[in-house]
Amino acid sequence: MINRIRDIRRQKGLTLAEVAARCSPPTTAQTIGRLETGMRNLSLTWMNRIAAALDVEPELLVRGEEPEQPRLIARLTDSGAEALSSPADAILPTALGGDGPLVAMSVETGAGEYRAGDQLWLREIEPDGFARQLNRDVLVPRPGGRFAFGRMIDRDEERIALLPPGPGQRQVVIENPPWLAVAEMLVRKL
Repeated sequence: MINRIRDIRRQKGLTLAEVAARCSPPTTAQTIGRLETGMRNLSLTWMNRIAAALDVEPELLVRGEEPEQPRLIARLTDSGAEALSSPADAILPTALGGDGPLVAMSVETGAGEYRAGDQLWLREIEPDGFARQLNRDVLVPRPGGRFAFGRMIDRDEERIALLPPGPGQRQVVIENPPWLAVAEMLVRKL
């Protein structure tokens, strides 16, 4: 089994020393290097420590005999598309940085800037972080297992006001939501 520690570390722009310092308890850059190259056995304990340091799920660190993962092969810059010096595994959306868990929402009917077939990845936020989400698209739970989605246009201590996407929509007010999920990534088929 081949590990993906180096690919993930490089994609996140971290050095061996930075990953080592982020481990709990901290370790050495040399140890991380040995784990990356397979010179040291990647135990379950090490896998969990390094995954936490890289802010990814532990299973992303290992690659089995399954079909190849999608590859990151190029980047688009102001001068056009450029090949990467070395292709890397594309990191799944669950590896996005952030504190709360990710949830996803599919778009079945286009509305506003969202098209049918889009998939929206959102990060759950606790009530103490609501104020920083003004003018962002959010998904908010409602009573009875329902949800409201739209641009957060107002907030006070007890309520959140959303403006759903699309023309002619009316403001929706939700009382005391336990959490909300802010839009973080849009996946759209071409």
